[in-house]
Amino acid sequence: MRRSVQELFEEYQNNLYAAAFNVCRNAEDAKDVVQDTFIQYYSFKKEFDSEQHLRAWLMRVAINKAKNVNRTFWRRNKRSLEDYMETLVFETPQSEELFETVMGLPEKYRIVIHLFYYEDYSVHEIGDILKISDSNVKVRLSRGRSLLKERLQEEWDDDE
Repeated sequence: MRRSVQELFEEYQNNLYAAAFNVCRNAEDAKDVVQDTFIQYYSFKKEFDSEQHLRAWLMRVAINKAKNVNRTFWRRNKRSLEDYMETLVFETPQSEELFETVMGLPEKYRIVIHLFYYEDYSVHEIGDILKISDSNVKVRLSRGRSLLKERLQEEWDDDE
């Protein structure tokens, strides 16, 4: 018995997603697991005895792939921002507050601000690292600085 991937996807995607999510506890990883499960089915070319056999095989593959996701280096060594912040040593409370505010910026601004101010890269070097133009780096730095100024100004106003 062999069914099309499209049919199986429509019928089992939600069940496989739920099983994968229960194991890896991350929506994006669970979506990847479901996708990888159907890719494996497509490339496997095995005939299944019954619908139950096929369903059990899909579920087993999804659960095994989800377990593999949990064993990856990145998942085992992942720490929350709060845990990471506890390991850092800051000279003043203001520098800690500034770092926390930088880490709260949207990613595209946070990265260029971090590379420019904390890692001392030049605009050109940041452009090479991120594969964007120098002018784009300058725009992101400018917008990131503006966001930082707004957020820090709000905190200062709240303190008064």
